[in-house]
Amino acid sequence: MRGTGSPGLCLRFQGLRLGALPVPSTPGVACRGVTRTVQWICLIYFAYVNLPSFFFFLPVFCVDNSGVGFSPAAASRRERPGVGLGREERAVQSCEQAEVGAEGTEQGQRTRGTRDWVFLRGVIGSGLCIFSKFPILDTLLYQYSLNGYPYMLQHGDWFCGKSVGLAVIKISGIVFNVYVTHLHAEYCREKDAYLPHRVVQAWELLQFIRHTSKAADVVLLGGDLNMHPQDVGIRLLRCWTGLRDAFTETKRFEGCEDGCTLIPSNRFTVKSELQPFPLGIRIDYILYKAGSSFTVKCEELQTTTGTAPGTDIPYSDHEAVMATLHVQRTGQAAGVTPGTAVPALVEVLSEARTEVRVGLLAARRQRYSSGRMALLALLLLLLQAAAALGALAGLADGQPFPKLSFALLAFLALGVLLLATGLHLFHTIEVKMLQGTEEQMRMALGVLQERPGRS
Repeated sequence: MRGTGSPGLCLRFQGLRLGALPVPSTPGVACRGVTRTVQWICLIYFAYVNLPSFFFFLPVFCVDNSGVGFSPAAASRRERPGVGLGREERAVQSCEQAEVGAEGTEQGQRTRGTRDWVFLRGVIGSGLCIFSKFPILDTLLYQYSLNGYPYMLQHGDWFCGKSVGLAVIKISGIVFNVYVTHLHAEYCREKDAYLPHRVVQAWELLQFIRHTSKAADVVLLGGDLNMHPQDVGIRLLRCWTGLRDAFTETKRFEGCEDGCTLIPSNRFTVKSELQPFPLGIRIDYILYKAGSSFTVKCEELQTTTGTAPGTDIPYSDHEAVMATLHVQRTGQAAGVTPGTAVPALVEVLSEARTEVRVGLLAARRQRYSSGRMALLALLLLLLQAAAALGALAGLADGQPFPKLSFALLAFLALGVLLLATGLHLFHTIEVKMLQGTEEQMRMALGVLQERPGRS
C-alpha cells in the first residue's frame, strides 16, 4: 500500500484473548516455551515501507490462553501462540499469563528470529511477554499493588501477580510504547468484591502510562481490562491519559454487535454469566494515543465472530479484536489538544475515589476481624499454658495429665493464630494501599478544583 502526501504510518492492531480451551496448532510454528498459562498475545505485522511517504501494517495479535496446561489439548495450545510470528509480516507478539519453561529460549528461533522478552513476576508468573521482529529498545514491568486475595484459591488472580508490561519498540525512527495488561477479573457483577482492587489497578495503570510514555511517539495499549465501557475504571483510564478507544473512533466496523468480545454464542463462554447481557459484553480493548508530532486515526476495527480458520472451535472464549491505525507525522510539534473537561475529570475521579473508599472500609473490617481472631487464639494459648502449669503442679498428687487433649488444642490454637496473623498482615497492607490511592485521588481532585479553567 503506497502512501501519498505527507509521511504516514498505518498500523493494524489485532487482539485476541484465549481462554482455557483446546486450540489446534499450525505445523512449524510451535510455541513450546509457553508451558501453561497464556493470556493476551499481541502481534505486530510489518507489511510495507515506501520512503519518504511510508505506511506500515502492524497487526497486534493478543491472546489470553489461561489454563492451557490443564486443557484437553495442552500440547496444541502451547503451540498456538507461535502461529502469528511464524508468518513473515508479523512483527511483535505479547502475552499475558505465559509460563515459560526450559525451552523458552527457542521461541525466537521458532518464530523466525524474533527478539523475545519475558516479564517474570508473581507466584505462577505474570505471564506477560513480548516477541518482536523489530528491536526492543527497553522493557519495564510493574505489578499492581492489589491483586485480589490469596485465600480465594478458586480465582487465582493473586497468584498470577497482575501486572502491566511495557516494550519500547522503534520502527523507522518512530518510538512505540506498547503496553499489555490484564486486570483483575469480575466474577460477580452484582456483588463485585474486587471492584476497589480493579479501580486501584486502573489508577496505577494510568499513572504508569503517563509517567513512562512522555518520550514515546505513539502509545498502544491492549488487554483484557475486565471492565465494561461505562465502568468507572475504564472511564478514569481514558479521561486521565487521553487514550482513545479504537471501537468508538473507528471509521469502519465489522464483527460482533456493539463490539462485544464475550458473547453467548461462543461455545466456551459461561452462559449463566451473560444472562443479563443477551448481546454479550465488551471487556477487551485496543486504546491508542499519538505524541505531539503525530496523529493517529483508527481506519477499521474488526472482531472475530466464529471459529479459527481450519478448525471447528473458536480461538478463545473471547473474540479477537483487530484495528487498523493510521499514524501520520505532522512534521512539527502539534499544539495542545483539548482534553477532557475539568468537570468531567472531577466527576469520574470522585466516583473512583468513592469506590476506593468503599473498599477501604471493607478492608478495615476484615483487618479488625482477623486481628480479633488472632487475639482470641493467643488468649487460648495463654489459658492452655496456665492450665498446663496447674496440671503439672497437680502431678505430685497423682492426678493424670491429658497430654493428647492439650496437644491437639494447642496445635489448633497455634494454627488459628498463625492464619489470623497472616490475614491481619495482608489486610493491613491492603488498607495502606487503598488509603494511599485514596489520598492520591484526593490530591488530584484538589489540583483539578484549583484550576477550573484548565483541561
